[in-house]
Amino acid sequence: MQRLKIYNGKIITPYRIIPNGCILVTGNTIAAVSEGNADFGDAIEIDAKGKYVAPGFIDIHVHGGGGHDFMDGTETAFLKIAELHAQYGTTAMLPTTLSGSKEELLQTLSAYEEANRKNTQGAQFLGMHMEGPYFAMNQRGAQDPRYIRDPDPSEYKEILSRSPFIKRWSVAPELKGAIEFGRYLRSKGVLAAVAHTDAIYEEVLEAFENGYSLATHLYSAMSGVTRRNAYRYAGVIESAFIIDEMDVEIIADGIHLPAPLLKLVYKIKGADRTALITDAMRAAGMPPGESMLGHVQNGLKVIVEDGVAKMPDRTSFAGSVATADRLVRTMVSMADVPLVDAVRMITRTPARILEVSNKKGSLAAGMDADVVIFDQNIRVELTMIAGRIVYDRERVIGDR
Repeated sequence: MQRLKIYNGKIITPYRIIPNGCILVTGNTIAAVSEGNADFGDAIEIDAKGKYVAPGFIDIHVHGGGGHDFMDGTETAFLKIAELHAQYGTTAMLPTTLSGSKEELLQTLSAYEEANRKNTQGAQFLGMHMEGPYFAMNQRGAQDPRYIRDPDPSEYKEILSRSPFIKRWSVAPELKGAIEFGRYLRSKGVLAAVAHTDAIYEEVLEAFENGYSLATHLYSAMSGVTRRNAYRYAGVIESAFIIDEMDVEIIADGIHLPAPLLKLVYKIKGADRTALITDAMRAAGMPPGESMLGHVQNGLKVIVEDGVAKMPDRTSFAGSVATADRLVRTMVSMADVPLVDAVRMITRTPARILEVSNKKGSLAAGMDADVVIFDQNIRVELTMIAGRIVYDRERVIGDR
């Protein structure tokens, strides 16, 4: 097996930075992590040149990039999205759907299965994230209203039976049948998440007790404090803060959430309960201008400007165009989060949420050799997935 040595790097562990560290990779696994420039004999050497060496970024909520969307339902879309995000440090991801017809969802799941067998140059697929179609209409955001509906046991049981790759499903827990759905998801080993919802605290607590353990893109498309007949009720946002064991994810592009809210989430939930996500749509990595959210032919038209996707009337956001490096950069520069914690929020924490922390999310012996090297501006220089270099900035720039 090929042996690689990364040396002269600032190695980021979950709790500290090793200033002059060294990593030995054997095949697709990390064999050793040490201080100084250890002698590993015949290993091919990679000089990190004093830059940061971190675990590969894990994006548990992403819709597209590079001009493609997973809802296009093609093998090409899956592969191109994975390759695009690998250039920005993402080594593993959960491809994410939008609300659609049963046929569209099944087609997307079928495309995942085909692409997963051929994906060698992009971020690894860790399973599918079904975002919708069981949402509150009032909190649909940019989700297509044509497809919003209540949980249908005959539908979701068929979908789950047809694909073993579904690892997460985001749902509004106050809908009729949602609690039963949450229990069914957990019985199948699928992560249930609260999303696009008008629930109040009592409904969120019941959902949490029945398997809903994650808040999807906290603050976005969910209720805060509301009033009913003069009385105030805590919403999903407050519930996520109150329930200590509930995990949250945030779109840390610096636009969906301003600095004070990023700081508040970090202060209350901390790095161990907060995952950074791109929630990126097809325009990620593309120039500004018109784009399409969802299927390339029958999705929703949007406009990309000011570093975010907006509805054509500019009254609301329609999705993110962030990449993983931008999330880390935003947390450090805008939210004043230490780099070690910012990296943990997109490595170790999402790995734990997806129950893959035994192999991913940390740089340690026995872990998958998913590694990213970046400079002080969080600009990705090199991405390694399972011991294979899939992106090398110096080589790309040199080839130009």
